[in-house]
Parts: sequence; structure tokens; C-alpha cells
Amino acid sequence: MNIRNAALFGVIGVMALGGCKKTADNKTNYSAAIDQYYAGHPACLWTEAKKFPVQVGHDSDDTAKYDALVDQGLLTRTTSEKKIIIISKQQNNYDVSDKGRSAWTADPSMPGYGNFCYGHRKVSNVVSATPASDQPGATTTVQYQYTLDGVPVWAKAAETQNTYPSVAANLAGPKNGTATLTNTQNGWQVTSTQ
Repeated sequence: MNIRNAALFGVIGVMALGGCKKTADNKTNYSAAIDQYYAGHPACLWTEAKKFPVQVGHDSDDTAKYDALVDQGLLTRTTSEKKIIIISKQQNNYDVSDKGRSAWTADPSMPGYGNFCYGHRKVSNVVSATPASDQPGATTTVQYQYTLDGVPVWAKAAETQNTYPSVAANLAGPKNGTATLTNTQNGWQVTSTQ
């Protein structure tokens, strides 16, 4: 009986250690690699970084977009008059507010530029993966479903979602994604995404 129990515990121990191996070819490791990648690549309001302060004419299409962020407390707005030869034109001046600075993600490569980011992908289900091995250099293509995690209140606001339809689309239920992962000595890592 003692030998049998020892053998059983030995098998369970080996299986448990094998399940914790970061290079193992399994859905848990794929999810962890994709989640780790997107922790450093959040979903942001604009596709490219913006510089603030910015001046926008009252009749500009951008006025409504910036005003939605003023209403959420992320930007401040002041008005001024711009004189061009003999014509005066009203304009809005927008800048990041104190509250907005906590939500602002600065672009390290471009001083003064940044973005308002509103969460990152979190894998909810690995749908499929191409066959791979647990050897370094192996690759797999993973089809997965995700939701956005860590979404702030301002991004959930109806006004923000109406003004920025991409935010509403990103927050609307599970989405599908594809990632190519490469097995390294430190575990699976994302090498490309779609």
C-alpha cells in the first residue's frame, strides 16, 4: 500500500511539474503569453499619439471629439480668438487636465505626445492552436477570444462611446484574435498579432 501511494504521488508530482513548464505546448501557456504581450500594448483612443495642448476651430469636426473628453474630465477647454489679417476666428484650446494626466499614456519616443488608453486584451478562451512542440524555436498560430480588462469609467461612458465608435466596438463583448507565438527558453512569446 505504501509503495502504491508513493508511486501515485510521484506520478501526480511529475504531472504537476509538467503542467507548470512555461515552454509546454498548451492553452494555459498560450493565454499567459498573449496576456503578457497585451499588458504592454493597451487599447488606446487614437491610432497615433497626439500632442497637447491643441487648438481647434469651433467649426472643426474635432471639436465634438475633444468636448466628449472635456465632459469626462480628461481635457480642459478654453476659448480664444485667432486673428488672420483682418478676420477674427474663434477657436477652442484643449489641454490634458489634472484628472486626465492619470489616464494619459505618454509616448516615450515623442516628448509631449501621448494617448488615452482604456484597457488591454485579456484572453477568455483559446479556440485553437496549430500543432507545436515544447522545444525552443517552435511556433504556433493561436486563435483566441478576448475581452478588454481594466477599462476605466470614462471609456464606459455613453458619450465617449457615441463619439468614439471604436471604443464602443472594442468593449462590446468577446472579440476574436489571432497571434503567432514562438517558444523561447523563457516560455512562449508573441511574435505577431492580427
